[in-house]
Amino acid sequence: MHTSKHSKIHLTLLAIVSIVFIWSVIKPAAYLDWLAEVSPAVIILCIVITTYNKFRFTTFSYCIIALLSILTFIGGHYTYSEVPLFNWIKEEFDLHRNNYDRFGHFLKGLSAIVVREILLAFTPLTKGAWLSGITISIVLAIAALYEIIEWLSTKISKGGKTSKDFLGMQGDKWDAQWDMSLAFVGAVLTLVIFSKIHDKLLKNK
Repeated sequence: MHTSKHSKIHLTLLAIVSIVFIWSVIKPAAYLDWLAEVSPAVIILCIVITTYNKFRFTTFSYCIIALLSILTFIGGHYTYSEVPLFNWIKEEFDLHRNNYDRFGHFLKGLSAIVVREILLAFTPLTKGAWLSGITISIVLAIAALYEIIEWLSTKISKGGKTSKDFLGMQGDKWDAQWDMSLAFVGAVLTLVIFSKIHDKLLKNK
């Protein structure tokens, strides 16, 4: 019964993510930009789905994966610099930029829980400082890799509109550093706030 209940929640999350994905592919701002933005999330989702019967994450981790996927699909549909809600916030508070990408990179720090769970399941690491340090390092490495991919996209397309939309700097030369810093802060806060809760969920997995 316990497993069945969790499976229903997981299927519900998958259904919600699938609906948002289908919506995102309908008349996005630019199909090439959409493809570049959503591809990493689609790849991760495919891996999670195909390995579901072999390895189950906690429902908490699945919620995080679903949330981050939805954020990516929304960003891919509008481009990160043109998400309507954050355009409204920009105008309402007289900000210099649309901060959806900053918000998204901060929330990507939540992936620390997923990384932590993988490390506990497949490495000799145990709960403690080493686990937290390596988890944060992996989140930072992923954030840095993403920034490198964004940079390479501008070189391959020679600075075309699609690559500029994908890069989403909005005139800020420190955009990559901001993105990585926010992912770092998000990961640290995630581990501080949720590690004990995560440990309890792992016991009841």
